[in-house]
Amino acid sequence: MSDPTEADGIAGAGEAAEPAQPANGGTGERRVRVVLVDDHRMFRTGVQAEIGQTAETGVEVVGEAADVDQAVTVITATRPEVVLLDVHLPGGGGVEVLRRCAPLMGDTDRPVRFLALSVSDAAEDVIGVIRGGARGYVTKTITGTDLVDSVFRVQEGDAVFSPRLAGFVLDAFASTDAPPVDEDMDRLTQREREVLRLIARGYAYKEIAKQLYISVKTVESHVSAVLRKLQLSNRHELTRWATARRLV
Repeated sequence: MSDPTEADGIAGAGEAAEPAQPANGGTGERRVRVVLVDDHRMFRTGVQAEIGQTAETGVEVVGEAADVDQAVTVITATRPEVVLLDVHLPGGGGVEVLRRCAPLMGDTDRPVRFLALSVSDAAEDVIGVIRGGARGYVTKTITGTDLVDSVFRVQEGDAVFSPRLAGFVLDAFASTDAPPVDEDMDRLTQREREVLRLIARGYAYKEIAKQLYISVKTVESHVSAVLRKLQLSNRHELTRWATARRLV
């Protein structure tokens, strides 16, 4: 994910963020408990400053997390109404968080709902988290006011998307020309897909580790998991598999 300070809408930690306008007309009546999941601390700080002034916005940030394991732990412990979830996270990505939190999403009495908040507008990222159970997807160019509104809409059960993504999502899920679900790809976590693509493009393990900010040992573990899940024997077969699906 790119540097959070590059986002236009949400302020970074070093910026003077103005609190978002009240989502409830200033009455202070509506409240929503939120967990922030993003691997950039400065971005989380910026979002907290932008929307977390509870008296003005009605949003109470009850927890933060920087990777998949932390996210699952914090979400399970705090049971927020809404989770703002980044797509690309250490430990398997936002899709893995959704998979592990499926029982919480399915709780009819106290459902935990997810809103993806990402710098990415790639088709595979959007479709991946929506398939995983997220109620919406907005990009980090969103303003604080609109983000507060989106959080409350998701809390109420609405589906929310950035304007540019809304038509794409409808087309992807409603069109008869939409590509079929690739069950093999769905077995892979987001991080495993990232490693798969880089391997298929000829990157060495050390280069992948540097690009994804993980250790070489972690790269090796991901490659082993991909080979096992896809029932392949080596990186050459993996490259052919990825090329056949136009993933390279």
